[in-house]
Amino acid sequence: MKHLVLSLLLLIFCNNFLLSQNLTARIKVDIERKIGGIDENLYGNFTEHLGRCIYGGLYEPGSAKADNQGFRTDVLNATKEMGVSLVRWPGGNFASGYHWMDGIGNKANRPKRKDLAWGDTESNQVGTDEFLAWSKAAKVAPYICVNLGTGSLDEARNWVEYCNAPTGLYYSDLRAANGHPEPYNVQYWGLGNEIDGPWQMGHKNAEDYSKFALEAAKLMKWSDDKIKLIASGSSNYGSGWTDWNRTVLNSLGGYVDYISLHNYVGNHDKDHYKFMASTIFAENVIKITEGLIKEATLKNKIDHPIYIAFDEYNVWYRAWNEQKLEEHYNMQDALVIASYLNCFIRNAQIVKMANLAQLVNVIAPMMVTHDTLWYQTTFYPLQLFAENCKGNSIASFVECASYKNNDKDVPYLDVSTVYNDTTKELMINVVNRHLDKGITTSITNQFGNLSNKAMVYEINSPDIMDENTVSEQKVKTKEKSINVSGNSLQYTFPAHSFTMIKIKMN
Repeated sequence: MKHLVLSLLLLIFCNNFLLSQNLTARIKVDIERKIGGIDENLYGNFTEHLGRCIYGGLYEPGSAKADNQGFRTDVLNATKEMGVSLVRWPGGNFASGYHWMDGIGNKANRPKRKDLAWGDTESNQVGTDEFLAWSKAAKVAPYICVNLGTGSLDEARNWVEYCNAPTGLYYSDLRAANGHPEPYNVQYWGLGNEIDGPWQMGHKNAEDYSKFALEAAKLMKWSDDKIKLIASGSSNYGSGWTDWNRTVLNSLGGYVDYISLHNYVGNHDKDHYKFMASTIFAENVIKITEGLIKEATLKNKIDHPIYIAFDEYNVWYRAWNEQKLEEHYNMQDALVIASYLNCFIRNAQIVKMANLAQLVNVIAPMMVTHDTLWYQTTFYPLQLFAENCKGNSIASFVECASYKNNDKDVPYLDVSTVYNDTTKELMINVVNRHLDKGITTSITNQFGNLSNKAMVYEINSPDIMDENTVSEQKVKTKEKSINVSGNSLQYTFPAHSFTMIKIKMN
C-alpha cells in the first residue's frame, strides 16, 4: 500500500512537472528579406450609423465631453491615441439604403428615415459635412462608401462632385452654400457594401453588380480622376465566393484600385484552440484573392496595381442587433485581433488597407459608459501595431510546436516581423496561442547588428477571460527593457499573450 501511494505521488509530481515546463521555439529574422511596404491604411477603422457608434459615440451634443460641433473630445483623442489612419463611413449595411442628400444643409430641415438595415430611426444629424469635419479633427483620412444597393448612378457621381469639385458646379456650389467653399478632396470611395450578401438592400449577383458598379466607377472617376475606388468583394463565403471576386476583378479591374474583403470570427464553441486558429481562414482568402488579382491583371492587361482592402474585420459573436452590437471583449479576443494584424503584416505586399469594425461602442475597442470613455482589451494591440509597425514587412522563419485543428497543424506561435529603415528599428510581434505554457524562444538576427537593449511590450492577464470595465483595466500594455547580447536573444513568451519586441539595429 505504501509503495502504491508513493507511486501515485510520483506520477502526480511528474505530470505537474511536465505541465509546468515551457515549450521551446526558434525564430530567425533577416531584414533583407522584405515582403512589402506597410501602408499606413492597415491601421484603419470603420464607423457605421448603427447603435451608439455615431450618436452617443462620435457625436453627442448633450455631453459635457462634446466640443462646439457636438463631437465627443474623448473619442477624438482616443482615436488619435490608437493611431487610426483612415475611417470608413457611413456603412456597412446602412450604406445600401443611405441617400446622402438627406444629411446635408440645415439640420432642422433634415428628414428622419427608418434605417431598414438595422431597424433604427436615422435623424441625419450627422451627414457628409459633419463626418468630414470629424475626420479632420481626428486627423484621419475619410473613406466614403456609396450606396450601390438602393442608390443611383447619379447619386454616386454627385456625391463625388459635392465633396471634391471646385466651386462653379451645381453640387460644389451647394457644398459652398452649406459653409464649405473649399473641396474636401476625399480620396477613397467604396463601390457599395457586401452586395454579394442576400441580407443586403439591393443585393445583386456578380454580373449585375459588376455592370452597375462599372458605370458608377466611370462616372465617379470622370468627376474626379484622382480618387481611389474600392470594389465590393467577398463577404458571403459560400461555394461561389471566388467566382464573385473573379467576375468583379475582370469587369472592374480597369477602374478600381482595391477589392474589399470582410471577415468576422467568434468562439461560439468555447474552444480556445479553434478560436486561436480562426484568422487562418482570412489569410487563406487573402492569398486566393491575390492570385485572382494577378489572373485578372494579366488577362485584362491592367496597367495599375490592384490591392486588397480588408475593410471589415473583428471578433463578433456575443452581441447582436437586440444588444446594439455592444460586444464586451476579453483577453482571448485581444489575441485574435493581434493575429489579424500579424496576418495583414505578413501579407503587406497585397493588403494595403484594413478597417476594424467599428470604432466606438459597437463591436469596438473603446466604449462610453455613463459619459465616461474606457478602453476594451482590443484597444491595446491595435495601438501597439499602429504606433510601431511602420516600414517593411520582413519574412521570418519560425519553428515551434503545433496543435491539430481540423486535421491541420497550427503553430502555437503566430509571428510577424517589421523593419523600419528610417528609425532602424526591428519589431517582432508574437502571439502565444498556448493556453497554459510559456514558450522559450531563441531569436536570431541574420543581417545587421542588434543593439544591446530591447523594449518589450506585453499584453496579458492571469485569466484568458478577463475583461476591462469602465472602472478597471485588467488588460493593458505593460513595458519593460531587456538586455541583448550579440546578435541573438532568448525570450519566453508567456501563455496566452501578445508580445512586441522592439530592437534598434546598429
